[in-house]
Amino acid sequence: MANKEIKISYTEYDSIEQMEAGDRQLAEAAILATKTSYAPYSEFNVGAAVRLEDGEIITGSNQENAAYPSGQCAERTAMFYASASHPDKAMTSIAVAAAHKGKLCESPATPCGACRQVMAQYQTKGGRNISIILTGERKIWKFEKVDDILPFIFDSI
Repeated sequence: MANKEIKISYTEYDSIEQMEAGDRQLAEAAILATKTSYAPYSEFNVGAAVRLEDGEIITGSNQENAAYPSGQCAERTAMFYASASHPDKAMTSIAVAAAHKGKLCESPATPCGACRQVMAQYQTKGGRNISIILTGERKIWKFEKVDDILPFIFDSI
């Protein structure tokens, strides 16, 4: 028997202004994408922005539906669109922002398990790490790879 430990490292910023220009641009795109959210039931607006390997940014937002769970998370909306419209371009990073009733949440909102697994799949498909930026009003977290937010990624197929 052996006891093992998982260590996760990430960078925490106090404001968007502390970030390097490319990450700041992606975080700002995610914040802007919260405005396109359709969330009449939860009033929880989530935006995501994916950067492709050529620098192009694709955005998406959560889309709720009265026939729950027929809606879609912002992260998957952005990633599925990026893959469908640019199937041969790897994703290099994703930023996520959330607002409640139109006000950016103070702390970052973290992706659901399904979105984390989709991120993992695209990271594997692209053959490179996808960094994750989770944006809040008072804190921003940056993870260097999906493995940092989803240890033991399902990849057994």
